[in-house]
Amino acid sequence: MKHAHVRIPASLQAAIEDESRRTGRSVDAIVTEALSRHFEAELHTVFQVSTSGALVAGVYEREASVETILAHGDFGLGTFTGLDGEMIVLEGRAFHADANGVVTEAPRDAGAPFAIVTRFQPERETTITGISGFQDLGRHCDPLRDSGNIFYAIRLDGRFGRIKARSVNPPPPGTRLLDATRTQNEFTFTDIDGTLVGLWSPEFSGPFGVAGYHFHFISDDRRLGGHLLDVEAESLRLRIEPLTHFHLALPETEAYLKAQIGGDTARELAAAEQGR
Repeated sequence: MKHAHVRIPASLQAAIEDESRRTGRSVDAIVTEALSRHFEAELHTVFQVSTSGALVAGVYEREASVETILAHGDFGLGTFTGLDGEMIVLEGRAFHADANGVVTEAPRDAGAPFAIVTRFQPERETTITGISGFQDLGRHCDPLRDSGNIFYAIRLDGRFGRIKARSVNPPPPGTRLLDATRTQNEFTFTDIDGTLVGLWSPEFSGPFGVAGYHFHFISDDRRLGGHLLDVEAESLRLRIEPLTHFHLALPETEAYLKAQIGGDTARELAAAEQGR
């Protein structure tokens, strides 16, 4: 976080302190929110296109362009029209990992049926060591989350001893996600420098999001990547941001409006996401 020293009238200072006492919020949080509203800047905001339930039901049509997605965030993940590969959004650029894990930069007019992004402004940073698998990665990240009821953006950088990832081949239209992932391509990268772009979502988001940890990997040279299945690393730099505002953009396409979205989509999505 940046620090700024400013002089304000005593009456305004008193109003801020009264608000802090009334709500229990910090002065920093109150001032930051007020400034973000004044400048119409999205702060600690998740922007999501469509729902995970729609993906589970096989709705893979174009719902937003890469350009629109990048207008709402510089960090995040998703997929592309027709379930054609994995999307990695990092430092304001969107990348496409194809069925073989080969990465190219996505054109701004490319379409996406689902994406979740934010403007990454990490508030905490640490180094984690001895990561021995996907579940172990989660255990290393857990202590940096102060709540199980908000979202978190998580970035990890370093050298990875092993990355197991996947990317889905475009299925026939209407194929449910779980069926599509049964023909996914899985691949392993070893001794590779790169970044994990991740979101943690609370359990209550399961019907419309991806509850728990969700990571996509991209190499430092921006040539390899995919949806993370497993990981090993000796040491990683971890940065994390709490996200307390959620903006969901529901599609207006005929495919979405007429889709039958229901049932236990969270369980089906979890099976598809892990691919194990």
